Amino acid sequence: MKLEIKSQIDIHASADKIWEVLMDFDSYPEWNPLVREISGKAEEGQRIKVVLPEMTFKPDVLAVSEKREFRWRGKLGVRGLFDGEHYFVLEPTDKNNTRLIHGESFSGLLVAVLKKKLETGTLDGFKAMNESLKKRVEG
Repeated sequence: MKLEIKSQIDIHASADKIWEVLMDFDSYPEWNPLVREISGKAEEGQRIKVVLPEMTFKPDVLAVSEKREFRWRGKLGVRGLFDGEHYFVLEPTDKNNTRLIHGESFSGLLVAVLKKKLETGTLDGFKAMNESLKKRVEG
């Protein structure tokens, strides 16, 4: 089974400014209620460590397109059990405004069992992070 959870928010700032905050992993504990910590190199093919309030995992970085996209894929146990491809995409709407699209595509055997929790808790977490990022960037 597959499930995509997707959120978006418009931020009054350039993609450059948002990217700078999004990629400053050291500052995450100061503002990010969802992703408490990221360590490792944000480079394609690298493994990073992501700490959430309820879990820690080590996904592989799939894409880093400066000022445009950051994407990773993680798994629970063996591949195919519960996999997630998490993404942040920045789409400038004009010179000083950018739309952040933040989501995750889930797949695997456990998705059906976890569907309700994913649809509510995960989306709420994404929205909280989006709002906090907006506040941090806009000042």
